[in-house]
Amino acid sequence: MATDYDAPRKTDDDSAEDSIEELKSRRHDKNSGKVDEDEVEAAEAFELPGADLSHEELAVQVLPRQSDEFTCSSCFLVHHRSQLAEQRKSGPICRDCAA
Repeated sequence: MATDYDAPRKTDDDSAEDSIEELKSRRHDKNSGKVDEDEVEAAEAFELPGADLSHEELAVQVLPRQSDEFTCSSCFLVHHRSQLAEQRKSGPICRDCAA
């Protein structure tokens, strides 16, 4: 079955529904732009940088760098030896920083 791509895509019923007057009346509808989200509740969920965390305690155990790990001299993250890309004058470089 062949499709006529030059044929109008809207019927008369569709064009009556999307008339200019109807679209203008929707634009001035007071409830059309409102979001059903409580601003105070949403603001409480965000934690601002520099917030006072003095009452918080560290919940993870921090281990020193192991013998099979290295610190990347570019990103300063500790990686396993398998992530070592190259050794430079400045120090070891991980695969992510070498790419």
